[in-house]
Amino acid sequence: MKMEVAAPIAPPGKSTLTGLLALTKPWIIALLLVTTWAGMFLAQGGAPPLTTFALTTLGGALAAGGANAINSYLDRDIDGRMNRTARRPIPQGTVAPHTALGFGLAASIAAVLVLGLGVNWFAAALALAGNLYYVFIYTVWLKRRSARGIVFGGVAGAIPPLVGWAAVDNRLGPLAILLFLIVLFWTPPHTWALGLLLRADYERVGVPLLPVVRGDAETAQQVWLYSLQMVAITLVPAALGLTGAIYAIAALGLGGDFLRRAWLLRRTAQRPLARSVYKYSQAYLALLMLAMVCDRVL
Repeated sequence: MKMEVAAPIAPPGKSTLTGLLALTKPWIIALLLVTTWAGMFLAQGGAPPLTTFALTTLGGALAAGGANAINSYLDRDIDGRMNRTARRPIPQGTVAPHTALGFGLAASIAAVLVLGLGVNWFAAALALAGNLYYVFIYTVWLKRRSARGIVFGGVAGAIPPLVGWAAVDNRLGPLAILLFLIVLFWTPPHTWALGLLLRADYERVGVPLLPVVRGDAETAQQVWLYSLQMVAITLVPAALGLTGAIYAIAALGLGGDFLRRAWLLRRTAQRPLARSVYKYSQAYLALLMLAMVCDRVL
């Protein structure tokens, strides 16, 4: 059972609107939208219709923001005790827990309606599935029970490119499935690198992230192994002829640098190297998606 933590009184000058925006975690939404846009452009073979692009972007942002707000509500008992999350709106008292929950549910419902009525119901169903998976499978079930919860929890983060593809094509092609797998295998090294930096936080609240349960050396080893698998998957589109030389060269170059950083981390498991992998992983995914789109369009 979660221990309720009383929220402090909201500091003066802090607006609920700003707090609600922060609850959506815009920095996470931005990266998820990059993969959504990639799915749309790849399915279209160029720029999708403006209305489809705009409504899918809005629906995707609402779905991700709603799920993030609900996540903040469910994790309110630990967020105030972690240095990384102590300044989030609920621990700071800028947004009441029940307001955060209501906002998250409203945004999630709005996402389904925007996508279903404005784009197509297949894209809406995928977005809803990702939302429900993130909230119930990852946040409620896996996060506090399994050291490898992020491996399975990564499914939710890998759904946005499927939503983007389905928004244009109303079905999923082989390249869409490969996009899903790329993001799925990208998630563990990205998250575990962050976990190496914040192990004390996770230890304090009893979340069994891999560094807490297995230690830094084993985590660094797993970052390396999952990075190898991820890079191998990124080369499959070119090997199958689904993409061309532009993407192949980019995937090799970007993947090679990712593996270099992961290998150095594997050797020493030092915090600066974990930070290097974590920071690079964000740029890596965005650049990889951009390279695939440029290859397909050109």
